Amino acid sequence: MTTVLIVDDQPLQRYAFRLLLESVPETTVLGEAAHGTEAVRLAAELHPDVVLMDIRMPGMDGIEATRRIVAAGDRSRILVLTTFDLDEYVHAALRAGASGFLLKDVRPEELLAGIRAVAAGDAVIAPALTRRLLDEYAQHVPRPGDAPAQEARLKALTDREREVLVAVGKGWTNSEIAAHFVVAESTVKSHVRSILAKIGARDRIQAVIFAYDLGLARPKAG
Repeated sequence: MTTVLIVDDQPLQRYAFRLLLESVPETTVLGEAAHGTEAVRLAAELHPDVVLMDIRMPGMDGIEATRRIVAAGDRSRILVLTTFDLDEYVHAALRAGASGFLLKDVRPEELLAGIRAVAAGDAVIAPALTRRLLDEYAQHVPRPGDAPAQEARLKALTDREREVLVAVGKGWTNSEIAAHFVVAESTVKSHVRSILAKIGARDRIQAVIFAYDLGLARPKAG
């Protein structure tokens, strides 16, 4: 059973999400919040597995709410729901610790699958959207000030792990990486788990951002 907190400033949107989530036995809605401050409070009280987080809300927005929930060290994972014209905010939310994002017009089965994946510790973002998002906005994101620490974590990787990290940074799927290096997909998964542990990334998305920060992956020219 996956427990969910719905965060959106639109009552009808919250209602629609609740109807969907309560229509299947594997999810339970613990509560709803209309703004970031309420989301932070309810996340601390209810400890949901997943927080469905809107971004633009009155008062504290979803980015700051995500940052505070993640900083609190709770087990709750954040799945951002947004629209195409909010990609720059999504990038900021990912940096704040969100585990992925989906579009608000996502098909019901995709939203449910995304919630299950995030609850299981995976990142939810299609490779094509990873490339689109980072290609468009990475050049506008300031480099973090802890580059020496990042370089040290990078040096902990084996040569093959570094190659896999570069591929992850390009938005390749596990199957694409496996085909490229002519190895089993299970081997790639093992490499990815080791990479995440060594660089201190929560999930695949954070690994992509790590790769961009160190220049291992770059926006496409043109």
